[in-house]
Amino acid sequence: MKKIVISGGTDGIGRGLALASLRRGDSVIVIGLHAEKGMALHEAAKELSAGERFHFIRADLSLISENRRVIEEVKLRFSTLDALVLCARYFRSHRSETPEGFEDNFALFYLSRYVLSYGLVEWLERSPDPVIVNVAGPGAPMSLIRWDDMEFKRGYDGTTALMQGGKLNDLLGVSFADRHGSDKIRYVLVNPGSTSTGFSGEYDDETRPHIERMKKFGKPVAKSIKPIASIVDNPPDEPLSAFAEGKRISIQQAFFDKDAAKRLSGLTEKLLKRLI
Repeated sequence: MKKIVISGGTDGIGRGLALASLRRGDSVIVIGLHAEKGMALHEAAKELSAGERFHFIRADLSLISENRRVIEEVKLRFSTLDALVLCARYFRSHRSETPEGFEDNFALFYLSRYVLSYGLVEWLERSPDPVIVNVAGPGAPMSLIRWDDMEFKRGYDGTTALMQGGKLNDLLGVSFADRHGSDKIRYVLVNPGSTSTGFSGEYDDETRPHIERMKKFGKPVAKSIKPIASIVDNPPDEPLSAFAEGKRISIQQAFFDKDAAKRLSGLTEKLLKRLI
């Protein structure tokens, strides 16, 4: 059975995948912000007779220091890692910054995934068939990136910031595969499609009706997790691949530009060095 880590695993797709994995006998570490949600998930795990295979790490993944702590805790709990599934994100209609000085969306939706991806490489390499699944929404245009203002210090818009985060994760996948393509770790970008989840966030009056419609008409979580679970079970052969609602997207297009990925990786490393 597999050892799986899921960020943002107390809600929606992450929670559904955690429970599905526990049902089949996997060991799962879920990372989430709210202790009460972690406790509720633990109770659900015990009902499946899987309480001993479930672990919850409470952490604010918008903080780089917390991501680094999580990495060390994962290494203490697991001796190897088969799958890292990245789901955590949080919508904000109004701009805010973390105590470390990063725009919240940029920190949680992108920087956290960057730090966790690279920070757990050694443990993933101990698995015979390791995979990182980044649930973000691949294939968006490069024009979404504000290279001169990635943290939206000017003209913040929550939807635009979230869409840029998805594009940054595309390039994270490209740079990771370029750096570790000769290794056995597979990086998979996934867009599960509109799904009826909790849609964690802080919404203004203009955005809230749209979110309520998505909750009402989105497909069930159980349907969205099936292709993700399949990827965890049988990772693609290629170092990098992308899927939208279970269908493969070609990465041989400008949306996955290697030069842009290198540029972003370099900028990211400079930002992270501020916190060392």
